[in-house]
Amino acid sequence: MLYYLFEYLEKQFQFPGASVFQYITFRAAVAIILSLMISTIFGKKIINYLQRQQVGEAVRDLGLSGQMEKSGTPTMGGIIIIVATLIPVFLVCKLDNIYVIMLIFSTIWMGLIGFIDDYIKVFKKDKEGLKGRFKILGQVGLGLFVGAVMYFHNGVVIKEKLPIAQQQQLMAENPNLPQTKLFKVEEKSTKTTIPFVKNNEFDYANLISWIDKDLAKYAWLIFIPIVIFIVSAVSNGSNLTDGIDGLAAGSSAIIVFALAIFAFVSGNIIFSDYLNIMFIPRLGETVVFIAAFVGALIGFLWYNTYPAQVFMGDTGSLTIGGVIAVIAISVRKELLIPILCGIFFAESLSVIFQVSWFKYTKKKYGEGRRIFKMSPLHHHYQKGGYHESKIVTRFWIVGIFLAILSIVTLKLR
Repeated sequence: MLYYLFEYLEKQFQFPGASVFQYITFRAAVAIILSLMISTIFGKKIINYLQRQQVGEAVRDLGLSGQMEKSGTPTMGGIIIIVATLIPVFLVCKLDNIYVIMLIFSTIWMGLIGFIDDYIKVFKKDKEGLKGRFKILGQVGLGLFVGAVMYFHNGVVIKEKLPIAQQQQLMAENPNLPQTKLFKVEEKSTKTTIPFVKNNEFDYANLISWIDKDLAKYAWLIFIPIVIFIVSAVSNGSNLTDGIDGLAAGSSAIIVFALAIFAFVSGNIIFSDYLNIMFIPRLGETVVFIAAFVGALIGFLWYNTYPAQVFMGDTGSLTIGGVIAVIAISVRKELLIPILCGIFFAESLSVIFQVSWFKYTKKKYGEGRRIFKMSPLHHHYQKGGYHESKIVTRFWIVGIFLAILSIVTLKLR
């Protein structure tokens, strides 16, 4: 809203300083400051309200040190993250941008699913919460929406550079030719980026067009299911990671900050040209949304670090995972997720391996055996005697390393 107000003031009255709101970097700075203030100042009020409503976590006894002391800690704290993200977004973002619209919808949609799950757990006293099939249905619904928008919406396009010979000819004819003239016109594409590969673009349409070139127009049959899988996987990975104080929020803040860098360079024609990466018009606006999201996560950590005053619940963890997946798909870096979201990936794999091995050995030997002392992975280290603060800090360090490794792929091919 403020963006449109200052745009009006500049055009109609040449209001001094109003043009500064045209800059993505300025609005991103405003967004992160606002989200930090909202999450830290009003976060406490939300926590107090949750306490008055007796929205406490019912902790199951898993034999972990210090676990039962957390019983009664307010949950549904993901509301803080959602509110602290959306208020700055509505204030300083260009709300007609398709990527911003998609992210706002994703935040509200996944937040609603998580809220229903937490509500059933807390107020209906059902520890299982929302049935698994309904959670999956919600994730599939979001993936279907995002996949359809990415494939069919006319505003979701890319620009590629002209062939080198054509660039050289144009530059020879006009040495002062603007950089934008060296790019093709905007075009629809299902291309994405493969990390650590020299010619690192891959087109999902190739998965079906090799049979017959005419089948390329049906690439959505491949693309949309892939998007659904990514959204579901990352959302569930985030949910599994939310097991000890500060782990999910801190790890997510690191991931989202790295995605902000990808969004900024991919949405800027000068940086994308210098780095020789895919230029995605209008993507830069997502940097403002991501900045607000980072601020909300860091502000939430003020109350979520050990000993936690509030838990994010599924309201937060499902939302975080869903939004991260949508951002990664928007910047066409979804194939980097196993590296960038390595913490989520490891947590998910630990559960898959543990359950699969237990079932296999039970069927074969009559007694289930375990790979880890407990899953998800962070509980394995808790069982090993590590304090949860040490586990969280070391997971953050690993997350920072993985984020740096992901950013390096911009040049390392």
